[in-house]
Amino acid sequence: MFTGIVERLGEVVNISEDNTNKDFTIKVNIAEELYIDQSIAHNGVCLTIVSIEEDEYVVTAIKETLDRSNLGKLVKGDFVNIERAMQGHTRMDGHIVQGHVDDTATCIDVQDVEGSWYYTFKIDPGKSTMVVDKGSVCINGVSLTVVDPVEDTFKVAIIPYTYEHTNFKNLQPGSTVNIEWDIIGKYVVKYLEKIHGK
Repeated sequence: MFTGIVERLGEVVNISEDNTNKDFTIKVNIAEELYIDQSIAHNGVCLTIVSIEEDEYVVTAIKETLDRSNLGKLVKGDFVNIERAMQGHTRMDGHIVQGHVDDTATCIDVQDVEGSWYYTFKIDPGKSTMVVDKGSVCINGVSLTVVDPVEDTFKVAIIPYTYEHTNFKNLQPGSTVNIEWDIIGKYVVKYLEKIHGK
């Protein structure tokens, strides 16, 4: 389980294909603290470390993961948001994040408001029930608060620290991001659909 508080940016230094899977080699300055079999979130996607060498490690994404996330669009030189699994004895500064990406969304606007940034995202219209004004959403592994949801779009506001320390600074209109909806909201929607026969 994760909190959506990004620790580092990791650089994709190699991508290799193995049938329908992709192996990503990630370079990051905390690699020496990691271990094989450890769960790490990459742009919000929980992946397992399969090997480590010096300041690089390798994770494998299977077809299901590649189909549901933006990892399949990564190229060598891209940066991904990195978060290790939360520890039970620490404060949970974001919200409950599983690392199980639900959807992707498209960035359609970036607005610089002189001190912060508004990013607007377009989602599948069928998922609009998951978006609640001032509710939580995880975008590329970053715990954020929903602003101004309207039909199939919503915004998030990014503070300078988040802008500088995540790959939000690389997003532009047309960029694809990973979305994990709030787990509590998902259960509520599922329950309501069940009792109303949808």
